[in-house]
Amino acid sequence: MATNQKKDGFIVQAGILAAAGIICRIIGILYRSPLTSIIGDEGNGYYSSAYNFYVIILLVSSYSIPSAISKVIAGKLALKEYKNAFRIFKCALVYVTAVGGIASLFAFFGAEFLVRENSAVVLRIFAPTILLSGYLGVLRGFFQAHGTMLQTSISQILEQILNAAVSIGAAYWFVSLAERKSDTVRAVYGASGSAIGTGAGVLFALLFMGGIYLLNRKTIRRKISRDTKHVDDSYRTIFLLILGMVTPIILSTFIYNFSTSLNQTIYTRILSSVKGMTESEIATRYGIFSGKAVVISNVPIALASAMSASIIPAISASFAVGDKKQVKDKIAEAVHTTMLISIPSAVGLCVLARPITMLLFPQKESLDQAALLLAAISVTVVFYGLSTITNGVLQAVGKVNLPVLNAALALVLQTAVLVLLLLYTDSDLYALPVAMIVYSFFMCVFNQASVRLTLHYRQEIVKPFLKPFFASVLMGLTAYGVYTGVFYLLPVNAAALAAAVLAALVVYFASVMALGGVEEEDLRRLPKGYLLAELGKKCYLLRDPEYKKEKKSPAKKARGGKRKGRKAGGRGEREKKGKQHDTGNEK
Repeated sequence: MATNQKKDGFIVQAGILAAAGIICRIIGILYRSPLTSIIGDEGNGYYSSAYNFYVIILLVSSYSIPSAISKVIAGKLALKEYKNAFRIFKCALVYVTAVGGIASLFAFFGAEFLVRENSAVVLRIFAPTILLSGYLGVLRGFFQAHGTMLQTSISQILEQILNAAVSIGAAYWFVSLAERKSDTVRAVYGASGSAIGTGAGVLFALLFMGGIYLLNRKTIRRKISRDTKHVDDSYRTIFLLILGMVTPIILSTFIYNFSTSLNQTIYTRILSSVKGMTESEIATRYGIFSGKAVVISNVPIALASAMSASIIPAISASFAVGDKKQVKDKIAEAVHTTMLISIPSAVGLCVLARPITMLLFPQKESLDQAALLLAAISVTVVFYGLSTITNGVLQAVGKVNLPVLNAALALVLQTAVLVLLLLYTDSDLYALPVAMIVYSFFMCVFNQASVRLTLHYRQEIVKPFLKPFFASVLMGLTAYGVYTGVFYLLPVNAAALAAAVLAALVVYFASVMALGGVEEEDLRRLPKGYLLAELGKKCYLLRDPEYKKEKKSPAKKARGGKRKGRKAGGRGEREKKGKQHDTGNEK
């Protein structure tokens, strides 16, 4: 039993991190709505343009540190090399100081070379946050390597809460300062205030993680003092190890996320030079796509990101001790759990795209367009979910160069599609979701092929994909019907949407249980999953023959009959006892 708990522990930790990620995304959506009301779609466009390049610089400097550090340290901890694990932690701090400092200066002084004039102001405000994020990433990676995601989860929620509060407050204050200026100037001021909120959130999370480390410092030092059997790795060896691990992960993550910034740049350049649109018009259009549709679609992807962060140290530890069977089992569990959420999420976003957008971003002038864009990119939730998991698997087993190659190939394909659509069709803004679908699909295919060739892992199709899909189709039909019916009787979007979501949840979990797409042990791996398991058993939805046989003969409990041997032959025993009982009554 203990072995199973240890084996499934990464699923629980991923569930904790996923819950935190989803909470953060929900907070992000909730605060983006009032923020958009303050800064407008134009301000959203300037913020998104600067934020996309801020993320790219962050990826190169420190964003990949948690994944890389957790993998390297987890391998040392699996071998009980506590002293070397701590030396890696110290070297990682030195690394992010140097690289993060250079990246921050580059973002500040090179802003006008990366984005256009109005967005450059916002990017300069983002610059100091890059250095702070490096330190935060090292601390998160250190605790993730120890198999616990709780500290990271709490820090993410605190970061997002402060980010939301400061972003709205600073944006409102800055816009009020520019009250008598033009709409464009107010939009720039508002976007700048939102950027300050991002930095404030990262700083608060860093202080929290630093405090957690200080509380655990004595325990960490105690383990180090007891480690006297292993030879200390030299700092030169550790730095080479970090560079050898971090660099490919950075390249992979960079290319994996660079598609957003590249698409934005291509879209902006072609529409300004070929179509003759102004910077303000382009920013407004792009703000609808990135500030609304993409923001909503990112919520369910949080599960895949959490699963990937959790699976890297778990698989790295199993791979370090040569347990290939456990590696494959963990991959199967991660894919199955991710698809159980990603597939219904994609269907739900597609079917309920308009009511969801209406609830979160009620601006009427862009409502229909934002909803259509959201419905179009909903399928990417599944593709990104699977490709994120396989990315983490390849990194965990040391094949860090394969995701780089796969991401580069997918990027070339989606770029060709985007350029052709923008130049030779009138697709305009709708070329972006097409490119997004192409990129995520090919990333998914290439990564899956790499995992199969590397680990000889054969992916099951029916249980993790087909059964959740069929259950999701039933769910989608139910959700659409309930929303339409309730809205007809009570034309209040929030009430109709709540009823549709509730009905969708009931139908999906009932259907996926009835189809055998999830079993009791699958549910029990999830945080509080035992509640769903018990509910499924009581409703006779889970395939539990022991439970069903027990329910068929309740008289056995009252008469004190034996409870053993309820497998094959149980029915014959009950019939025999029934005949004996009837004979006794006749006498």
